[in-house]
Amino acid sequence: MSPTPHAHRIDIAGLTRDLPLFEVAPGTRIAVLNVLGDTSLITAAADALSERLAAIDYDVLVTAEAKSIPLIHALSVATGMPYVVLRKNYKPYMGDALQAETRSITTGTTQTLFLDGKDRARVTGARVVLVDDVISSGSTLEAMRAIVQRADARIAAEAAILTEGERGNWQDVIALGHLPVFTDSG
Repeated sequence: MSPTPHAHRIDIAGLTRDLPLFEVAPGTRIAVLNVLGDTSLITAAADALSERLAAIDYDVLVTAEAKSIPLIHALSVATGMPYVVLRKNYKPYMGDALQAETRSITTGTTQTLFLDGKDRARVTGARVVLVDDVISSGSTLEAMRAIVQRADARIAAEAAILTEGERGNWQDVIALGHLPVFTDSG
């Protein structure tokens, strides 16, 4: 079976997926990986990432809400390490939360990430691995970095299922694959 002209075929941890192309600017499209509900992909990706993280010395996994939650949960199960989710909305029970802004390429709007006061205690002084499903513009990654650094944590590694765009921007990210950005001119 061949991919449609509106999709990009990719192999992720031994599984093939046809990712739909989404226009983010006139003449510019990205392949969208939506892992929500794709249990086999989540499990395979978490197992593959856990193998790559085995040599890293870290205390906790950290991700941003929402699509990466099933990934970080499966990665926590695979590694036996705890995880923290940076939330997109502040709730009063979160107490003394840290925050940072991000602008996701897929939503196109500014969002705020919050580190819950309870989770702040888990992150403070820890060696963390930042985890995302896809790192594209790097905005979410920058917000995660800012929050954990304000919590006096050290970033031990950054990991994702896929990176996207200029490959050289993500050479230090532990990833299972890379996506190009599709333009009408090339």
